[in-house]
Amino acid sequence: MRQALDTIARLLTNGSCDAITLDWAALRYKHTAAVRSVLMEKYAPATANKMLSALRRVLKEALRLELMDAKDFARAVDIQNVKVSKELQGRALTEKEIADLMQVCFDDFTPTGYRDAALIAMLRGAGLRRSEVVSLNLSDFNPKSGALKVWGAKGGKDRTVYLPDGAIPVVEDWLGVRGGAAGSLLCHINKAGCVVLRKLTSQAVLFILQKRGKQALVTDFSAHDFRRTFISELLDSGADISTVQRLAGHASPELTARYDRRGEQTKRRAVQALSIPGSRKRR
Repeated sequence: MRQALDTIARLLTNGSCDAITLDWAALRYKHTAAVRSVLMEKYAPATANKMLSALRRVLKEALRLELMDAKDFARAVDIQNVKVSKELQGRALTEKEIADLMQVCFDDFTPTGYRDAALIAMLRGAGLRRSEVVSLNLSDFNPKSGALKVWGAKGGKDRTVYLPDGAIPVVEDWLGVRGGAAGSLLCHINKAGCVVLRKLTSQAVLFILQKRGKQALVTDFSAHDFRRTFISELLDSGADISTVQRLAGHASPELTARYDRRGEQTKRRAVQALSIPGSRKRR
């Protein structure tokens, strides 16, 4: 929220103020409406609405501290949230697309190839967020059970996830290249092809996937699409939504359901389990 307020303060003052130095109590409807218009153009609806929420909360505090008149407050906060599109974002990757992405990594016998294969195996096999996969340390991986301990996940809730059996040797191959020194599980590789025990950034994951996608001719996908695929396939396999929710680290089953990218064929298969009793006698 501090970052959001800094952004708003800079927008209002052309960069001369931040969240601490801006006189929030001086804001009026003309200011907040202008902020909403700019945020709507520059940010995704969810991000814009989060920033507007921060703005309303600061104005409410100004009202409580009697720094702002009740009428001015009521007008200033009378701005609607940005409408969120009902169309589902992202997609599920096909089995062939995942296989092609893995294969271009397997065909690369440099340390980068081993690392990138492990990265994709964990994104696909555990449904991790980018920020989660780069935060993993060597000690967080249990090769016997395939368990990954995810610390400080979104929402502040730690959780344990499990890699499928097919992903464990891919990660172990990378560890054979990486070595057993303590530190980040996935780490930087320098231009000389040497492993540097410095963790990857979320942006580096994006660049790696773009590079491997171009090599494998897989387009229009993101790291989060592996997460959507993970959730969709678990639900399609019959896993109950409560279990999938815990694996994904979601706060509610409703949020997990929003990641479901199964198509109409899945719904059609589901109803085939129903029976209509009795039959009409044929003449």
